[in-house]
Amino acid sequence: MTVRFSLLLLLLLLGCDGKNAPAQPKEVHWDRDMCVRCAMVVSDKPYAAQVYDPTSGRHYMYDDIGCAVLWFVEDQIPWADRAKIWVKDMERHEWIDAKTARYSTMDLTPMGFGFAAHPSNYEANGTELIDYDEMARRVIAFEQRR
Repeated sequence: MTVRFSLLLLLLLLGCDGKNAPAQPKEVHWDRDMCVRCAMVVSDKPYAAQVYDPTSGRHYMYDDIGCAVLWFVEDQIPWADRAKIWVKDMERHEWIDAKTARYSTMDLTPMGFGFAAHPSNYEANGTELIDYDEMARRVIAFEQRR
């Protein structure tokens, strides 16, 4: 009986590779982790972003959400539509879902894209707020003009 139980336990453990576990943001090593796209050190907490690759379980760090958006385009990432993307909430500096966040458009960000993330229920007084798709469109357009 204990041999069967041990075998069953071993099979269960081998089957748990972590790829089916829900993706969570990884701890950032501030002032040490490098932005995947521009190679700057990730140090400005209100503007950090990270991407999770569901095919490999790997996390990628960025100093600015604009770098993450451009990395998907420039490197033609095949799993981009399945990626989990997080950004730091500008006020609380907590990780939030980048695709449901709202973005203010006139911020001074590390790479100059100008977008700061806020929770989806954030209400701004007189500040333009846009969704992820519009932010990404503007980042790409901005880069094409450079």
